[in-house]
Amino acid sequence: MAYVRKFKTGSGATGIQVCYKEQGKVVKTVHIGSARSEEGIKKLMRKAEAVKNEGRVPLFDLPD
Repeated sequence: MAYVRKFKTGSGATGIQVCYKEQGKVVKTVHIGSARSEEGIKKLMRKAEAVKNEGRVPLFDLPD
């Protein structure tokens, strides 16, 4: 299972990570980046969602 983690860094920016859990424990963390602006945070969140969903096969093939 993977989830996106959003946190405050020591410098006051907002950091974004993708964390992977197995049996209730975090086994891998991928740091996506950090940003100070709302626009930067949104870009990092989109990138994190892409990383989180990487390699997943969709259940349904729905048109966009």
